[in-house]
Amino acid sequence: MSETKERILVVDDDKIILESLSEFLRLEGYDVTGAATFAGALGALERGRFHLALTDINMPDNDGFELLRVIRQRYPDTVVIMITGYGTIESAVEAIKSGAYDYLTKPIIDDQIRLVVQRALRQQALVRENRALREQLGLRYGLDNIVGQDYKMLKIFELIEAVAETKTTVLILGESGTGKSLIARAIHYRSDRRDKPFVEVSCGALPETLLESELFGHVRGAFTGAVSDKEGRFKAADGGTIFLDEINSASPALQVKLLRVLQERQFEPVGSNKTQTVDVRVILASNKDLSEEVKAGRFRQDLFYRVNVVTIRLPRLAERIGDIPRLAEHFLKIYCAQSRKEILGFTPEAIQQMQRYPWPGNVRELENVVERAVILTRNRYLGIDDLPSELLEAAAAPAEGSNGQWRPMSLKRALEEPERRIIQAALQANNWNRQLTADVLEINRTTLYKKMKRYGLEADPGRR
Repeated sequence: MSETKERILVVDDDKIILESLSEFLRLEGYDVTGAATFAGALGALERGRFHLALTDINMPDNDGFELLRVIRQRYPDTVVIMITGYGTIESAVEAIKSGAYDYLTKPIIDDQIRLVVQRALRQQALVRENRALREQLGLRYGLDNIVGQDYKMLKIFELIEAVAETKTTVLILGESGTGKSLIARAIHYRSDRRDKPFVEVSCGALPETLLESELFGHVRGAFTGAVSDKEGRFKAADGGTIFLDEINSASPALQVKLLRVLQERQFEPVGSNKTQTVDVRVILASNKDLSEEVKAGRFRQDLFYRVNVVTIRLPRLAERIGDIPRLAEHFLKIYCAQSRKEILGFTPEAIQQMQRYPWPGNVRELENVVERAVILTRNRYLGIDDLPSELLEAAAAPAEGSNGQWRPMSLKRALEEPERRIIQAALQANNWNRQLTADVLEINRTTLYKKMKRYGLEADPGRR
């Protein structure tokens, strides 16, 4: 007996069969609605959702194939089983091709209908579960879930919107921890391939000898240990997207094969002469500048030109410090929910310390810092004492480029922290009046506003 009340629609113009089949299914524990006509079935479908429809092919006002077409078009979550008293191979094939789950002929045996209904409902539950999982993935990895108000990130969002629906190869450049995988998934879930596989491969994490097999698969006996055929990641991503991270670590031989795949979408598994063709969107990422790798002879120039169609350059976290408060609050909500703690936020001093820190591990390091603080704190607000000692020491170190020990960096980066402090001091001196502050600093108000956003100085409670 079914533990849940799945709803079943039974459609048959034969009153005896309609009543007996409906009664049998009710005794099996299902919520059953009967209809003797095509119009009656449509009315029932409009009034409520059904998990399964059992429909006779022959009806006085239409036929079961038309009802199947309507259900597939308007109610795709409803599984359909066709029933007829005059079964032929041709009609059975037509029913299955039209989208019916199964095809039964009268007289219907109790054990047969019980088994078919159970299997059909199980498939319907799996379809519903898969759809829910895809929706959760879309929420988790969609563009709306990427935190960033810095103008650099806004430009990246615009670029993602522009390329998502195309088949164009995308190259993502950025340091480790800047969120390259998150951007790749956002492109996938923003595209018409969102319901197809997203396959991620970290090329740098696999030995060179195994990477080719991992990507393209192999046949039995291709090498020692290949005891059976194996499908590669490109084949697994067919119809969807494959994301190749750390592509700069690919060997010269593998780069040749990748070039062919990108141009023709064809390859041969290791040890095989049989060519396979795939429909796959390719997104690549590198934590090194590939143009410099080409100059150094470590990356093929023709492959570089092939992948360098649309390039997304992710900024370091230190280049978008205005986003640090938002990112910190975002991670705080996540880890508070996981640890079932109620923490109200960060103290202003903690935010300032985090904005002074250079974040060599980028967003990933910030996430780890927030997770650690949530786990260890007993406070309602996360303060300076909740931050790691190395972060406090680095943030308290002399400004880069001052009389302290100097590290090689651009002049622009070295001037960022002094500029932020000057702007903050001027804003405080002028009671956070932007126009007065801009006049004192001899810059226009728009320039001041952009710098305030960049340095995270826009959320202060003073006058605007």
